[in-house]
Amino acid sequence: MPRKTHTEKDRHDSRRRVETRTPRPKPKVDFTADALDFKNTNLLRQYVTDQGRILPRRYTGLPAAYQRRLTRSIKRARQMLLMK
Repeated sequence: MPRKTHTEKDRHDSRRRVETRTPRPKPKVDFTADALDFKNTNLLRQYVTDQGRILPRRYTGLPAAYQRRLTRSIKRARQMLLMK
């Protein structure tokens, strides 16, 4: 039995449509590593969503070491009930 050949119309229909998301506005990295302290809640709130989730590196644009410090500081602030 011969194979079915795809027509030009079939190829266009089977392609997936990829929706592009609008990127989140990136906060400016104009602070030192010392400013990443659990007591600096104004700075830490810029890196947390409204639901309380920590933004990932692809949104923040921070270096890996800064992102780890940021995560640690946010979790400490939550433990101390400085942040929700």
